[in-house]
Formats: sequence, C-alpha cells, structure tokens
Amino acid sequence: MTGGAGGLGSAVVRRLVDTGMRVVVFDWDADRATQLAAELGDAAVGVSGDVNDDERASEAIEAACSLGTLSLLVNVAGGGVGGGRTVGRDGTPHDKSSFVKTMEMNAFGTFNMCRLAAQAMAKNDPDDDGQRGVLVNTASIAGMEGQTGQLAYAAAKAAILGMTLPMARDLAAIGVRVCAIAPGTMGTPVMLGVREEVKENLVKSIVFPKRMGRPEEFALLVESIAQNPYLNGENIRLDGALRFGPK
Repeated sequence: MTGGAGGLGSAVVRRLVDTGMRVVVFDWDADRATQLAAELGDAAVGVSGDVNDDERASEAIEAACSLGTLSLLVNVAGGGVGGGRTVGRDGTPHDKSSFVKTMEMNAFGTFNMCRLAAQAMAKNDPDDDGQRGVLVNTASIAGMEGQTGQLAYAAAKAAILGMTLPMARDLAAIGVRVCAIAPGTMGTPVMLGVREEVKENLVKSIVFPKRMGRPEEFALLVESIAQNPYLNGENIRLDGALRFGPK
C-alpha cells in the first residue's frame, strides 16, 4: 500500500485489515507509517521510502511477501509541487522542474511499483480464473478534465489513467488485473482543514451527495475492485457526479 499513512491510504489500510488482509504501509513519512502499523498490530508492517527508489520499493514488496501472498497492490502515493499555466499572465513559461517532479511523484512512481509488484505476483499460484494479483492505482478526475493552472498534475494523473488498459493487457499473460480510481474532491484531513469558504466553493459543483467524498468510500471501492474478478482495465470515477469546469 503506497502512500499508506496518508488520508486516503490509511483508510484503505484499515479497510483491508478489517477484511482479514495483512498490509504493508509504504510511505515516505516513516513516523506515520510506523505509528499506523503499530496501531494495527500483527496485521501491518510499516516501511518508509520513495516509490521511485528501487531499493526501498523492493524492500516494501519483500515485506509484503513475508506477510503472506502478495495479491494486491494499491498505489495512493502522489501529489504535486507547484502549478501554474503553460505560460503565466506575466509571460513566464511553466517551470519545467516542477512539471517533471509532479510526473515522478505520480506517474513514474505508480509505474515503478506496478512493474515490481507484478513481477512478484507472477510467482503466485493462480486461482480458478488464473488470477494471481490485482493492481489498483489512484488517478484523479483532473486527469480527464484538468482545470486552468493544473497542467502538471492533470498530465500526471492522465498518464496513470492511460496506463490502465495497456497494463491490463500486458499483465493478462500472468493473471494480474489492473484498474484505476479517479477521485473527485475527497474529504481527507488536509482538505477538511481548509477555510470554510474554500470548502463551500469546492463542494458547490458536486451534484450528489452534496459533500466531499469520504476516504472510507474510496477504501470501499478499492475493496470492490479487489473482490470482483471480472473488473479489469477500467478507470472508475468516484466524484458524486462532479465535473470540473475550466477554472
């Protein structure tokens, strides 16, 4: 579970543990990863590191294999550094380094964890359908309808959405399914901590329910994808029918 100590990630970790799974909490924040794992006892192990660091990523996968059969990878790790228009109002072009870093945090990291986890899953015994594992990635509706000033983040999340079908086709040979979730405005601790007027503005375009999504609802969708063996190659929106406008 990458990004397992964050708002969405920790909700998924708790949900999976509740279903009887054992989970590796892989997060760059060592203290939070260790704390969450300790809270969950023998059902979880905390590993710290960067998803783009092959050594740390491999350690997380090895830790998962030590807990039992690695059958599910959930990628929630991501984020962004800065934003801005392709060319700002003052004529300044978008910062290249922040674009590259945002791609690394999201698309590159997701790809890296998927390739390494799928390699490990290929060694699993198949079930009656020939399935050996499931990969669930986290994109965003910004990857479908990014707003003004959201170029880098939208491009990074669109890359994750673009991986879903070809990766599912690639990994069919070893019995690994692939899906991605594209959340809308989710009520993580960070989002709930913003000013009330900001929250009201974020919620006003959501159709129904008229509120931010709950991390527990994201976790329920992860569980559904993991449990439904015929769900493969799909990008699934989780957004209360929200559609982003240009701003």
